[in-house]
Amino acid sequence: MSFGFIIIMGKVKPRLIGDTEIEEKQKKEQKARAMEKKMLKKKDEKKVEEISEVVVEKKEKKTSSKSSAPKAAVAKGKKYLEAKKMIEANKFYSLKDAVAVLKMMKLVKFDQSVELHFTVDETGLKGEVELPFSTGKVVKVKVVDDSVLNDLEKGKIEFDVLVTHPSFMPRLAKFAKVLGPKGLMPNPKAGTVSTKPEDVVKKFEKGMLRWKTEAKFPLVHQMIGKISSKESDLIANAEKFIEAVGKAHIKNAFIKTTMSPSVKLELAK
Repeated sequence: MSFGFIIIMGKVKPRLIGDTEIEEKQKKEQKARAMEKKMLKKKDEKKVEEISEVVVEKKEKKTSSKSSAPKAAVAKGKKYLEAKKMIEANKFYSLKDAVAVLKMMKLVKFDQSVELHFTVDETGLKGEVELPFSTGKVVKVKVVDDSVLNDLEKGKIEFDVLVTHPSFMPRLAKFAKVLGPKGLMPNPKAGTVSTKPEDVVKKFEKGMLRWKTEAKFPLVHQMIGKISSKESDLIANAEKFIEAVGKAHIKNAFIKTTMSPSVKLELAK
């Protein structure tokens, strides 16, 4: 009887050569482990694909829990179910048809946001894009000065984008641990560190968006307008954002309003 060696995932394991019964048993165990890993991988991929819809459901539950009027919550649930009937469960809609369906849903009185939700092929994707039409959201952009630094000292963050002159970077460094995880730390690559910060402010106030995947999941969420916006504007904004992320990266795409069910999008590669 002799020993042989096999390498599995960087580890060296001995195999008995010559004893047919033991060798066959080892082969079966290795095959079973390989099959188990394959099944777990498929399960994880399926889980990621379902996350977009789960996130949507959690948002809706969170919004419902904030309501202090039980009757309103019941009414909302009824309208939601009616809206859901307007969407064919297994159908993938074109952007034009999806927006038209959302426009027909009369769920609430306030002007809901229209959102895109993507499952992409990897985490860490990010970028900037200037949409052709306004999203209806007011972007608060601030240039770093002494007053902003004083607010940061007190833990106040009252901006969506922070722009700075290079001379302020040393003083901002102490706040990197707070601003960094929120995606608010000025960065030359993001265009938020400039010798002409006023020009950068105009760019972001005009409608420049910064987007990225979630930290732990390959998901992208982005508001592209209000339900009161023209259909053509919403479609143009959606097309521009899809182009920015890249169809090759997008595995699943959904569009919805703040309170509506999600509509699956058909994206021609």
